[in-house]
This record gives sequence, structure tokens and C-alpha cells, in this order.
Amino acid sequence: MKDNQGKKICVIGDVMLDQYIFGDVNRISPEAPIPVFREKGKERLTPGGAANVAMNLAAIGIDTSICGVVGRDENAKKLKDLMTKQSINTDLLVEDDNRVTTRKLRYIGPNNQQMLRVDSEDDSELSTAIQSKLFEKLTKELDTFDLVLISDYAKGLLSEDFTQRLIGLAGEKNIPVFADVKGKNPSKYSSAMLIKPNRKELNELTGMPVGTLDESVSAAVALCKKVGCRYVLATLGADGMLLVDQNHLVKNIQSVASEVFDVTGAGDTSVAYLAAEYAKGRTIESAMVIANIAAGIQVSRTGTSIVAPHDVRDALKAIRKGEAEVDKSDRNLFDRIKEHHLNGEKIVFTNGCFDILHVGHVSYLRKAKELGDVLVVGVNDDFSVKRLKGNERPVNCLEDRLQMLEALQFVDYVLPFGEDTPIELIKKVIPDVLVKGGDYKIDDIVGADFVRDNGGEVMVLPFVDGKSTTDTITKIKRMAQ
Repeated sequence: MKDNQGKKICVIGDVMLDQYIFGDVNRISPEAPIPVFREKGKERLTPGGAANVAMNLAAIGIDTSICGVVGRDENAKKLKDLMTKQSINTDLLVEDDNRVTTRKLRYIGPNNQQMLRVDSEDDSELSTAIQSKLFEKLTKELDTFDLVLISDYAKGLLSEDFTQRLIGLAGEKNIPVFADVKGKNPSKYSSAMLIKPNRKELNELTGMPVGTLDESVSAAVALCKKVGCRYVLATLGADGMLLVDQNHLVKNIQSVASEVFDVTGAGDTSVAYLAAEYAKGRTIESAMVIANIAAGIQVSRTGTSIVAPHDVRDALKAIRKGEAEVDKSDRNLFDRIKEHHLNGEKIVFTNGCFDILHVGHVSYLRKAKELGDVLVVGVNDDFSVKRLKGNERPVNCLEDRLQMLEALQFVDYVLPFGEDTPIELIKKVIPDVLVKGGDYKIDDIVGADFVRDNGGEVMVLPFVDGKSTTDTITKIKRMAQ
């Protein structure tokens, strides 16, 4: 995805190693009424818990550091190696001689069905010495990050005192804190910018019913007030996500998962994308939409895995194709165009009067769209056409011209402008490609310098010979005589 340059996020939480052993089950044991699992010799190791959040952030392209505690054991080495291969900074991991690295071993049977999980862990609270060592490391590095993401799995790292000291330190440095929560103690996360409980956690943190959407909204608003955070984002499984502030529901979206195969890692994936997209400049509402799509992809897979940005882009495009057409001439679509930029899509811009739409226009616009992913067309309003073309123009009013352009499948957005040139529109769209038709010299094209200064390119496409609005008008007048 685009706009990741320089964005740094620190994930602080309970790291673990997820181990999967695959096999078959063909009979019941004669010793007890239990299935006999026969290993196939196939194994998979992946970072889990907070480490899985970090893996997703790194896959998105975020400069990611992981802070947590591991044992001084072989599983710690495996976990660090897996993260280092993905360019995750592990310098903020602390080894504790008195703990084991948390490992979750899963036996996967036929049809990728999970048969048994075996946990190896120590969830006691960290010693004062280890907490102090961690906090000392964080104090030196924290102001280098754009966002702090707390991933709480209740494995002993994030005590109330440690978590509050962390949130307080981040607050002093004006660094937003997102917290993926666990347990029944809401005061632990007091003053975080955003907290993310699931439905069960929302109930545990508030003691309120959460069976219906209205009940979940009421509980989330109450939790937001109690914790003193700016937002609560509650994940509701098949019911999607809801976002509230301290006063009311901000946004509710339905789950996009067509089939839930395995929920392992879905919360990690969603909070990683939420934090990454917010750090990149999206609104929290827009980041929530992307996070929901990423979670929907994750639950369709087996076990902990990485949801890549191209997976999300493909899913987003598929969703947009299935949605009803939006008004392409809406004059407040700059936020939508920004979303395309953030998704890494190539924006092409061109402009003109398009008074009488003819085959030359259609051919030209089709070729313009082929230069990128999204075509934005600026259209002179009626007054600017008169100034450019004379009092007899335009033949067709602005509304008619907009509707004709909207009907073209390869035109994505139509934006009117009233100035003599489209320079102000170009500055708002910030196209990756600026296109004009005819025999222009590139340096004479309005907006060329701006586009090139912003890393874009400027191109000239030829018109179809003998096809122009002027020729069409002349022909009509000749026929009328």
C-alpha cells in the first residue's frame, strides 16, 4: 500500500509462537474413546499474539518494532528469527530466565480441522526488575514512533501499573495509543485513544448485555466514558464492527466474510490494519473499513497467517464493483479520491468542456483510463465555457454534459470547475498522471509542473482526426441550411 514511508509503529504486548502439526485421524484409540492422531510430518511455525500483529504491520509496509518478554529458550530463538526475516525490529524484546516463551501447539486433522491445542506458558505478572528493564528501553525509543499498539493477551506483561505508565508516557509525547484489550479491568486502559474489545470482552469490561446491536452500542458508549478514551471499536464477529465515541454510535459496518473457517488471528489482523491505516493518514472511520475487510480475509483461512495489502486491495475492488453506482459528479468526492491514493491506485486526470460528446472524446478518455486505475475528469462549467468558446457555447448545459460523461464505464469521477484553468482542481486531486489531448507541448499544459513536482507524469494523447465539437456544430449548421 501507498504512503507508508517513514511510518513507525511499536507493538507492545504478549508475544508467542504458534506451532501447527498436521495429520490424519482414521480410528478411535482402543485405550480410551479418543481419536488417534497420526502425524504427516508437516509442521508450520508462525509468530502469534502481539508478534502476529507485528507481522501484519510489517507486511503492510510499516516500520515495525516489537516490545515484549520471551524466555531464554529455543522457542524464543525461533520466534525472533521469524520476525527478523520480516524486518521487524526485535531490540525491545527482553529475555527472562525465569519464564518460558509462550507457545500454542495445535494439531490439525482432516479438512484443516483443529483437533487439540496444547499451551506452554507462564502468565504470572512480570518481576519488578523485568518491568523496569522494559520500561527503560521504551523510554529511550518511544518518541521515534507514530503510534503505539498494545496487544494484551493476559500473559503477565501488561499489568495495570505497567500499562498505565506506558499510556502516560505516550500521552506526554502526543503519541496515539490503540489497545487490543483483554480481561475485566477497564481502568488498565484508561486514557488510551482507542480500545478494541470483542463482544465477550465488551460484556466482561462493562457487565452490560451485548446480545443485540443496540445493547452492544450502549455498552461500548458506557465503556468509552468509563475508560476516558476517544473511541471504542467493538468487533462483533458475524455482526461486523461498531465504532463509538463517548456520546453515540459513530459507525457500524457488517462483516464481509463469506465463510468463517478459522477465527485464529482475526483480531490481530484487524487491529494491525486499523493502526496502520490510521498512521498513514486515514480517518478512523475509513481505517475501520479496511480493518474489517482484512479480518474477513483472515477468518476464511486456516490458522495464523498474514493478510497482504494486495489481498485487501483485491477484496476492496470486488466490494466496490458490487456496490451501487455513486454519483460520479458529486462535488465532495475528494475524500474518495484520497482513499484511492492510500490504496496505492494510480490516479489519472484530464479536463475539457466535452460540450458535444463524440467518438473522439470517447476514444481519448478510454486511452486515458488505460494509463492508470482511476480516471478523474474535470469539466468546465457553463460560464467558463462561454469565456473560452464564446456566447453560443456550450450547446449542452453542465448537467447534461456531466450525465453523458457519467455514463461512460471507464470514467470514475466527474468534477466540475468554474475557473479558466483546472489548476485548483489538479492541486486537490494530486494525480499520478496528467493527460491532455491534441498537440500540446508538455511544458505548456496547465498543472504540469505541480504534477511532476509531486512525482507524477504528464502525457499528451492524440485526438481522433476529423472528430471535434466544432466540426460537429459546423456540420449541423450546414445541414440546417
